[in-house]
Amino acid sequence: MKKSSHKRSALNSLAVILAVASLAFQGCKPGFDKDNLMFTYVDPLEKVLAEASYFTEKEAVSDVARGEYATLQFVVRSSYSIKNLRVTVTRATNGTNSLPQAKTGFVGYVRVGRTIWDYSRDRIVSASGYYPDPVLEEEAIDVQFGNARPIWISIPVPADAASGSYTGTVTITGTCNKKNFSVSRDYTVNVYPVTVGTTSLWVTNWFAMDTARLRLLNSGRPVGQYSAEHFELIRKLASKMAEYRQNVAIISPLELSAFSFENGKWKTDFANFDKVVDIFISEGVIGRIEGGHIGGRAGDWNSQFVVMVPNNSDAPANRFDRLPITDQRARDFYQQFLTQLKDHLKEKGWDKFYMQHIADEPTEQNFGSYIQIARFVKSIVPDIPLIEACHSKNLGGILDIWVPQLDFMNADFEFYDKQNKSGKEAWFYTCLSPKGEYANRFIELPLLKTRFIHWLNFKYNIPGYLHWGLNYWNRNPFEEQTSIQYEGGNILPGGDSWIIYPGNGKILSSIRFDAMRDGIADYELLKMLEKKSPEKARYLADIIIYSFDRYDNNIDEFRKNRRKLLEYLSE
Repeated sequence: MKKSSHKRSALNSLAVILAVASLAFQGCKPGFDKDNLMFTYVDPLEKVLAEASYFTEKEAVSDVARGEYATLQFVVRSSYSIKNLRVTVTRATNGTNSLPQAKTGFVGYVRVGRTIWDYSRDRIVSASGYYPDPVLEEEAIDVQFGNARPIWISIPVPADAASGSYTGTVTITGTCNKKNFSVSRDYTVNVYPVTVGTTSLWVTNWFAMDTARLRLLNSGRPVGQYSAEHFELIRKLASKMAEYRQNVAIISPLELSAFSFENGKWKTDFANFDKVVDIFISEGVIGRIEGGHIGGRAGDWNSQFVVMVPNNSDAPANRFDRLPITDQRARDFYQQFLTQLKDHLKEKGWDKFYMQHIADEPTEQNFGSYIQIARFVKSIVPDIPLIEACHSKNLGGILDIWVPQLDFMNADFEFYDKQNKSGKEAWFYTCLSPKGEYANRFIELPLLKTRFIHWLNFKYNIPGYLHWGLNYWNRNPFEEQTSIQYEGGNILPGGDSWIIYPGNGKILSSIRFDAMRDGIADYELLKMLEKKSPEKARYLADIIIYSFDRYDNNIDEFRKNRRKLLEYLSE
């Protein structure tokens, strides 16, 4: 497979930056010698910096339940530059049965130009400014002498796999100083007689479907709005989300529908909305639909909320006017639109799992205008649940699904816990905040802190998780991770805006996304153990998660206790 230009650019830049660190290896003897090649197993929860030179030797073992993924990480580092490094993996077998063929990739490095402020004590510091994240689906790659290159291996374990110990072999080949080499290592997958089923935790990653961003997924080629190609790219997003246990999709009937105004009446064409929903249902994502926001701020962060109203103009830039809900035009439109939406959802059978957003992140400064809009919406469609990421709990009890930021959940846990116990729901979300010691999915954080997000879901009985940034690429994501949100005046930390990458028509995962997927599986296993032995489930959660922002970040201890989880369930 030919490397794309953006990947070559990022990798070449990294090579220049790390050249100084590699000078010590220039005096190695000519010709290839296996003694000068390191090929070792590193726990996949360990982020391997390119400049890293020392690794603790470990057995290549993955302990898994049926229905999840066995993830392995091998690292290659040589005193010589390696050309055409390739990886082959034999199927793991126990003599009678075999696991499916492994999927292999090389972990790529991306630049974080602005580091996290208010960072945690265990933040990973890269001397080069480059961090491991995307999993590149390249057939071969070159490695500069003295640089580490992780190899990422993912094996889907079928739900009906026979339990037991499976072994296979990982082989790397390449060329050093015009001489070919081949080095192999064995690996083991221990499959426990436990099965992870359908995800019960509500998980949503907001995603972008606009043609400007999906153009990056289309190898840079323009994408026609609502063309067959556009919908196919949306399908790729849905397929990747389903693979990673996402079961909630934010899909906006307001943004996707077409409106006409005749004889004082609004008519809504839901055709494109229906196509998108059908895609996500067919790909297995939708357990619930988040109806996209109908309103937003009139100006800056603390300004009052207004709603979006079609102006019936043919000019796309002028499609919506921003009006207060007190404006009669706004009230007339939403009275008709929401009534039509309710009837349409019922006709399609989607009313049972549809939720509606009003406006994102109401605060103590503007919650009054939010409540006004929300009550008007409820007066028209009282049976549609309202969901919102919120910075205030003073919302007049209007919400059905509260989604506070993780630190807000911590500060007002009694209030949100009461919602979960009283028939409503309270999830939590992370984004550019909270920072400090809190779990999040920033690139500079250890992978354990990303995986722990869903241990928090279990420990505090929180049934859902939301993040805003699946694929909000605003430029080449391989070149720079940090983004500036000019409207909000924020610097979005590396890893906040996206967790997947565009790769020549393919969606590439990341080691962070794999960690989140495995964390969701952890949640399901803990819920299973809770039914069998609440005391043991609570014990395991408590010795790993001390509080909302204090955790045991030792990888070896985590592996030991995760193994206990599987053993308890196997008894």
